[in-house]
Amino acid sequence: MDEKTCIPFTQVCFKNRFRYLFVSLLAMLVIGPFVEGFAYLQILFSVFLTAIFISAIYAISQERRHTFIASFLALPALGFTWATYFTDSIAFSLVSSFLGAVFFVFIAINILAFISQQDHVTADMIVGAAVVYLLMAMTWLTVYEIIETLHPGSFAMPEGQLRDSRYVFLYYSLVTITTLGYGDVTPLTSVASSFSALEAVVGQLYLVISVAWLVGVHVSQSKNRRSPENKPTP
Repeated sequence: MDEKTCIPFTQVCFKNRFRYLFVSLLAMLVIGPFVEGFAYLQILFSVFLTAIFISAIYAISQERRHTFIASFLALPALGFTWATYFTDSIAFSLVSSFLGAVFFVFIAINILAFISQQDHVTADMIVGAAVVYLLMAMTWLTVYEIIETLHPGSFAMPEGQLRDSRYVFLYYSLVTITTLGYGDVTPLTSVASSFSALEAVVGQLYLVISVAWLVGVHVSQSKNRRSPENKPTP
């Protein structure tokens, strides 16, 4: 197989790589809460998380070095996540959350680096930008877990909420990054308040900058198409 054949095949393989990660993230958001209350089905959070890790590694696997680093972070993070079902060790939970945060940041940076190098707005770019936004929410989820683990009672939760449920912090992270702020989950300590405010600011800055950049690329793309130099000669 020559080089001319390999390049298109590689492009086809990685064409929809962001969409798999996007679907995995949506599955956790949409399906997970419906089974959260069932004791034996709470393990599905880890199943969804595993799917997210795998699809995230695949999304950046075009470069072997990035694949190795992502796998190096993902394997112990998933190992400690699954180990928490067999032990109540706080250390396991902290290590899992910390490695998860580093992993999500690493994936988000790589996806941002990819889309920033593109000079045409495509569906893959738009999905990639949306994936980064959701990965930011996942990163802050792990941050809130670490804060609550180190300082129990850092967040006030309404009656009936499972205090050890990761979906509570996932929900809180999403309403914070979107600045929706229902107020049913609130930070009680200065550390929790500071990180919550930081997430809201970062989330809004990302939306403004990413939308402005995509619009700019689209406008530039449209101008190039209408440019006389690009018109076919009769």
